[in-house]
Amino acid sequence: MEHVLQGLHHITAIAGDAKTNFKFYTEVLGLRFIKKTVNFDDPHTYHFYFGDEIGSAGTILTFFPWGAGIPQGRRGSGMATEIGYSVPKGSLDFWIKRFEEHNVIYNKPATKFGEKYVTFLDPDGLKLELIEVEDNRKPWITNEVAIEHATRGFHNITITLNDIKGTSHVLTDIFGYKLVSKEINRYRYVIDTVEHASIVDLVELPEEKRGHVANGTVHHVAFRVIDDETLMYFREKVEAAGLNITPQIDRNYFHSLYFREPGGVLFEIATDNPGFTVDESVEDLGKNLKLPAQYESRRSELENHLVKLN
Repeated sequence: MEHVLQGLHHITAIAGDAKTNFKFYTEVLGLRFIKKTVNFDDPHTYHFYFGDEIGSAGTILTFFPWGAGIPQGRRGSGMATEIGYSVPKGSLDFWIKRFEEHNVIYNKPATKFGEKYVTFLDPDGLKLELIEVEDNRKPWITNEVAIEHATRGFHNITITLNDIKGTSHVLTDIFGYKLVSKEINRYRYVIDTVEHASIVDLVELPEEKRGHVANGTVHHVAFRVIDDETLMYFREKVEAAGLNITPQIDRNYFHSLYFREPGGVLFEIATDNPGFTVDESVEDLGKNLKLPAQYESRRSELENHLVKLN
């Protein structure tokens, strides 16, 4: 079997207040809440997962909501700076009206690489984009966000760098992406093993200050592989390139490797297996607090500490 990387798996960001984060992504953006668990390294902090009906790779946005006291992050070089979602063509008017109704900060529509998009900020200042493209993925819909407007999953991730060379090498020589287009200082890389969630944009800003990962910023970007065998194949490739990479780590819903690419962004490679239905049915996704096995004995303590969402 050919070992290939299949675009984006998930993106993880940092938020402040858990209830505010939960309400924005489920109510305003209309994503499905697919998993309520805790941070493996800090069980007093939630780890939220939002996505489509089943948590398909390429739709999964996750958050560590570390509370109102966390310092504000700053977008800059050496970090992922914009998360792009695909939406149906003709739907931006709906979203702009919705943003105005919910007091969401947004910019007027613009175009890049021939695609119309609108940029907006979540309540913590995380920068996202809705991009009008053809996308046949089945969306999660709600009473307020219908099928003709709903997000389909990730379209792209944007990474800002002082120099793109090292990051470009990882994308092309290790992961299998190809440079397909350039607009001014934005370079578009696409992988052809999947139809969607296949784009990484590198923006080169030589004088840009280093970003600071904290509230309202992306923590890491995860790329998708189908299974553990493919995961370990890419571990060998990353290590052969002289980059430090972790051993395989079990994240309950996928198995992972982590490394910092030369520009400073934390990259993860994550498997499809075992998936989000390993501990609850599709119908019950996101309804109950699911704990890693090592914290199950502390359930009462953690349930009393963690803020109630509804």
